[in-house]
Amino acid sequence: MCGTCGCDQKIEVVTLEQKVLARNDEIAEANRERLAGDGIVAVNLMSSPGSGKTTLLERTIRDVGRDHPVAVVEGDQQTPLDAERIRRTGCPVVQINTGAGCHLEAQMLSTALDRLAPPRDGLLFVENVGNLICPALFDLGERERVVILSVTEGADKPLKYPHAFAVAGLVLINKIDLLPYVDFDVAECRRHVAAVNPKAAVLEVSATRGDALPAWYAWLAQLSTLS
Repeated sequence: MCGTCGCDQKIEVVTLEQKVLARNDEIAEANRERLAGDGIVAVNLMSSPGSGKTTLLERTIRDVGRDHPVAVVEGDQQTPLDAERIRRTGCPVVQINTGAGCHLEAQMLSTALDRLAPPRDGLLFVENVGNLICPALFDLGERERVVILSVTEGADKPLKYPHAFAVAGLVLINKIDLLPYVDFDVAECRRHVAAVNPKAAVLEVSATRGDALPAWYAWLAQLSTLS
């Protein structure tokens, strides 16, 4: 009950959120079964805007896509710009624009899978809308979630946005080639990740310079038969 006027507004809001998330979880489970049936490993990439997700994807597609099928679902509020970048690599891609929405939902991925028809036994990347809050709440049916954090952001992001880091199997600290020019404490960031999610692996990478990308590819390979 609302503590201000005694109305039932708060209870109704909570109930509606529970129903929305429950319906999303049902569709996410259907997506998971569909992807598993086709031997597809789906990885949900979450980050703040500007972390380097799309650059990392372009590099990964060039390096991994030579030998293994890769497809991408792009999520942004507006524009097909990121999908156009991915398409130039030759990789199949579908763009989802969420309008005012700040995250992808399971039904959006289901619709995207119908349009994309990703190849069997391949790797599917889902680049979520740039946001470290809402995407953590919505299961899409992916195999794993990865958080990308760049060194141009604060090392305290894992503490400020714990839910995103708590559900991630891997945290990539990106743009480490910029470390000489920014005030970012890698050890402190690693401690904060461990405090929120002790099981999460952490890699320090540079999507532009190539640092530690073989370790990123090895992590992807252990998810599937890519190796």
